[in-house]
Amino acid sequence: MNTRLLITLIVAASCPALASAGYDAAYYSRMDGKKRETLKAAAKECVQSHRRLEYTDLPTYWQYSDVYPELVDGKKRWWEMYSDEMCLIRAGQSAKSSFSANHMQREHSVPKSWWKVGNDVEYTPAYSDMWNLYPSDGAANMAKSNYPLGPVDEAYFDNGVTRVGLPVPGYGGGSGAVFEPADEYKGDFARGFFYMATVYDDISWAAQYDWMFTRSAYPTLQPWAYEMLLQWGRLDPVSQKEILRNDAVEISQGNRNPFVDFPELAEYIWGTRTSEVFFLSGQGGPVTPPITGDPELTMPVNGESIDFGQTAVGGAMTAYVTLRGGNFKEALSVRVGGADKEMFNLPVRTIPASSINTTGEYLLAVEYTPVGIGRHTATLGIYDGGMDTTVGVTLIGEGCPVPQLTPIVALPPADLTDYAYTATWMPAPENETVDFYVIYRTRFLPDGIETDQMEVTGTSLRIEGRDPSVMETYRVCSSRLGFLSEASNTITVETSAVDEIQAGGSLIMGRAEGGIRIITDIPVPAIDIYDAAGIHTGHYTTPSHGDFIPLRPGVYLVTSPVLRRPVKIII
Repeated sequence: MNTRLLITLIVAASCPALASAGYDAAYYSRMDGKKRETLKAAAKECVQSHRRLEYTDLPTYWQYSDVYPELVDGKKRWWEMYSDEMCLIRAGQSAKSSFSANHMQREHSVPKSWWKVGNDVEYTPAYSDMWNLYPSDGAANMAKSNYPLGPVDEAYFDNGVTRVGLPVPGYGGGSGAVFEPADEYKGDFARGFFYMATVYDDISWAAQYDWMFTRSAYPTLQPWAYEMLLQWGRLDPVSQKEILRNDAVEISQGNRNPFVDFPELAEYIWGTRTSEVFFLSGQGGPVTPPITGDPELTMPVNGESIDFGQTAVGGAMTAYVTLRGGNFKEALSVRVGGADKEMFNLPVRTIPASSINTTGEYLLAVEYTPVGIGRHTATLGIYDGGMDTTVGVTLIGEGCPVPQLTPIVALPPADLTDYAYTATWMPAPENETVDFYVIYRTRFLPDGIETDQMEVTGTSLRIEGRDPSVMETYRVCSSRLGFLSEASNTITVETSAVDEIQAGGSLIMGRAEGGIRIITDIPVPAIDIYDAAGIHTGHYTTPSHGDFIPLRPGVYLVTSPVLRRPVKIII
């Protein structure tokens, strides 16, 4: 160890002013004005750079960050959070020799096996980061193994501080066992995990140990995990021990834990305040209280049903289930079971507790995708969240054959005036069921083509706001179970323009056998031609006087930058 560094550590640890020095205001400036994932990324930028310590030297640093302030018979005592063993630093002992004499171990809060690549665990600074390592009683460390944090339902190791055993249902992320620290240290561990999820969000967490972490920059923690850690942090707020340790760790390795300096930071990133912007000047006020009431789901009611109606095979129908309630201490889980479960899909399997606790409501999308004809039923189960019951919702749907729809016949407009008309069409054949009709109204405006789509249950629609100088058309389709028929014939609503030779400024389109002839005495940059259905049939750049453009028989609109409005011409 560097002798000069050791002297600095000793002086700093013996100086009360430095022991509670706090942080420089500029240290966290990048976090100001950020929210949620951008706030998390900014926090990482602020604290990720630090001195990489030697793993074997950690006890030398811990003698300044992890010892009780009170002496026992004039001796220092290690402050380890895994047992209540009396581990003293006796006269004549160095930190390392005391560590060895007390059979203590260097414990990774986030187990190093979770990021192992091959047989290598030392490739990342997380291996010796003091925010992830603490002095530990050997027996407790062995029992803790590499299990995730979580509340223990049935313990097989319990020394009064550390409990290891089967997880309470809904916790553990699929692990068969969890490690539960004492209540007085749960917030300490939570803030350490938040630091790890922030600084090391780019680690490729081993797939077999994805109980708490995800391979993503945000949220990096599994919903059940961050909900539990948030609650632990609320129940065990930042202590003087953590404040002093924060300063000591900064002296040792050069960085701080922002979740200790800002007790509400985790709420802004994962919790109840994710919709708010984080401002440094706004910190230091009231903190989010712990959830103390019983979790309650008031909606939906157990036994309720949702009917998706009829859906064509191969199609999809989405319904939204409103979840209302509060006091959830962990993420809710949702699953579909039952005989036809494969025909009902959920885009999410877990709902963060904060998504409901904050607003009191959450909309859960459920998709029905029948693959066979007939009636289908399944059950949506809603559970966890700290509830001891499961709420079941019956899902009902009917799969129908893909409809075979006959094209509709559109009729000429009725009650035509300069400013309105009624679009009309023949009804679908009597043997066809139609949900509604879709009418497409296309207007050929000076600055381009504009099409509106409208749904109608009858066989006519009154169109208002017509411009007599603008040509327009309409087509009709029938709709059934989300499928559309082929489009009808196109009906043209006549304008007041001339049909024979159309002129616009000094550009004239003259009809010729099988097309049109360009007559112009000015440069023309381009012309575009559309048929009566609004389909673009041709683009011609810099046409010259006398050019011939072949066209099939029909009604066309011609547009050009030198024309004041589209010109209709009949071939």
